[in-house]
Amino acid sequence: MSPNRKIAVILKGYPRLSETFIAQELLGLERAGHELVLVALRRPTDGKRHPVHDEIRADVHYLPEYLHEEPSRVLRAALRLIAKAGFWRALGPFLADLVRDPSRNRVRRFGQALVLVAEWPGAATWLHAHFIHTPASVTDYASIIAGIPWTCSAHAKDIWTSSNWELSGKLDRARWTVTCTRSGFEHLQTLTPEKARVHLSYHGLDLDRFPVFGGDHSRRDGSDPADPVRIVSVGRAVTKKGYDVLLRALSLMPDDLNWRFDHIGAGELAADLKKLATELGLAERIHWKGALDQTDVLQHYRDSDVFALACRVAANGDRDGLPNVLVEASSQRLPCVSTSVSGVPELLTDHQNGLLVPPDDPRALALALEQLMRDPDLRRRLGDAAEQRVRAEFDHHSSVSQLIGLFQSEWSKAS
Repeated sequence: MSPNRKIAVILKGYPRLSETFIAQELLGLERAGHELVLVALRRPTDGKRHPVHDEIRADVHYLPEYLHEEPSRVLRAALRLIAKAGFWRALGPFLADLVRDPSRNRVRRFGQALVLVAEWPGAATWLHAHFIHTPASVTDYASIIAGIPWTCSAHAKDIWTSSNWELSGKLDRARWTVTCTRSGFEHLQTLTPEKARVHLSYHGLDLDRFPVFGGDHSRRDGSDPADPVRIVSVGRAVTKKGYDVLLRALSLMPDDLNWRFDHIGAGELAADLKKLATELGLAERIHWKGALDQTDVLQHYRDSDVFALACRVAANGDRDGLPNVLVEASSQRLPCVSTSVSGVPELLTDHQNGLLVPPDDPRALALALEQLMRDPDLRRRLGDAAEQRVRAEFDHHSSVSQLIGLFQSEWSKAS
């Protein structure tokens, strides 16, 4: 690709263990010849990195996370840009947004955009935002200030917790937007007359990192106290993941069914969930693993018998798109139990390649878990079907190729 087509990718935080789908996309774009520079609004908080992060060559540039922490940097940026026409072009849309959203966050986004344009890392000539909420706001303002076009990848929380007026404005100003579930795609299309500029693109999975599991999952059926059925879940301890529902479902398991549960991930509700597990009398059967890298997560998929994720829609509208961990687990023939929320049914079909139950229903979830725990043959049938679907339809090369095609279409228009 021509050097003058370097893409600045605006991210909420980088690197993040919970966003492997973004990392593998960045690596795919680099391997296809696209030159990137990464711009993050937050510094990393995870203590570990996935191997894929070490393979990405792009420089990483961090904007001020909070304007008051680096006031001189923000002031320098403002003084440098205030005489530019782009500053005044962006001021109008920013003030209009501020009237509708009079928050410190709104001011912070404009300040971050000023720093981005003033420092302009990597001499990029294109902007691409990951997430259509905060990162896209910074990108949108920066695009107006610098006079450089932008595009966007929208996902889940960013769509469902944003106001429709804000989404509509961004969809109209971005050259195109991709999103990773049909529910998100259909919602975004209702918010813009430029429907052809909204694209559905499933993230998929880097199957080289999740190769075919050559071994066999166990035939545990919960009858042996010394060898309990192993349930695993991978996800942040946040409301939309429904871990309180999963714990309550596990508390409904019959006394004769022997199981253990491993949770992988960190999150703001971790302490509350551990307290709930104790209150429900489950503490001795649960292992809280914390955040693990991709290699360790893969081994847990292969050692376990059932994967469970009780996705739900939170009170503020936050929800998962299509959780990548369901795709990962399925790639290892691990049968999944989840809920009929958002993009989950776009991967799992009930009793064909997984089990689906209504959200926020511990009893229905308990019955599904018990069915899988007691029946190794059902686990094998569902796991085999799940793997076949992932390897046929969710290879990340397809999504990366789609993105490359969208970018190349833009390059062609400009040449």
